[in-house]
Amino acid sequence: MSKKDSEQQKKFMSALFRGKAIFKPLNMGWIDDHVACVREWVANIFFYTKNGKTIMIDAGYNYDHLREKMAWLDFDASSIQDILVTHQDTDHVGALEEDGELMFKNARVYIGEIENRYLTGEKHRKVLHGLCKLPAVKMGNPKTLLEDGQIFFIGDIKIESILVPGHTWGHMVYLIDDTYLFTGDTIWFGADGGYSFISALAEDNKLAVHSLKKLEENIRARKRSIAVITGHTGWTDDLDFAFAHRTEICKSFTKRFSDPEAPYDGYEDDEDTEAKARSGRLAKKEWIRK
Repeated sequence: MSKKDSEQQKKFMSALFRGKAIFKPLNMGWIDDHVACVREWVANIFFYTKNGKTIMIDAGYNYDHLREKMAWLDFDASSIQDILVTHQDTDHVGALEEDGELMFKNARVYIGEIENRYLTGEKHRKVLHGLCKLPAVKMGNPKTLLEDGQIFFIGDIKIESILVPGHTWGHMVYLIDDTYLFTGDTIWFGADGGYSFISALAEDNKLAVHSLKKLEENIRARKRSIAVITGHTGWTDDLDFAFAHRTEICKSFTKRFSDPEAPYDGYEDDEDTEAKARSGRLAKKEWIRK
């Protein structure tokens, strides 16, 4: 997807979801000593740091201010050598696209083997219940292809890749150091808990719900505190909240799914400032009503 296509998507998605109170991305800042967040319009990308090594989770849009915003958190793009990609939608890989700034051109990309088939042209990404085919994403980074359940290390950071197809055919989530679960577009957090992600953007909603059920079983079986960190609607360490409605799908054009805390238009991110980014921890998502 080209830089122009990314801008067109911003305009289209802003017009489509404006006033629906669906996207509530985190603003810039730190969740804790290990996890930092950058906001690009409605999307969040994350940085995980341990013992001086930083890895990146997703790469956002083809966004003009990413380098500047990374500097707010004292990150330099040249230091990022490893990027975990949950899925290939442009709001998660835009900074890697060939017509962008290429600030991460030497970084190794970790992506699911099935998801990589979108990048090779074997599969084509469709949204709006299959009615709309998105332009192909093109990137030149070296890649490591991952399988479901694969455990690997980057430095001394432990990573487990978990396949959760539905939003895309090869969507992965990543459990890092058995403590942080980066879910991409698997879960949507509303005011009353988590749902399967937005129906209009899924390849297969029934499959997405099935994947979310399996993910919940996987995570709860570990019997430990795990932070669930989403791509568009914040984070929580309350598993009851995270999986409260895992058998239901967020239907973005139904009033029930509006979140009173969400901005009118998530693509307006002027309130995301350096001063706020440096001012404190990012609050977790909690129940508004039960």
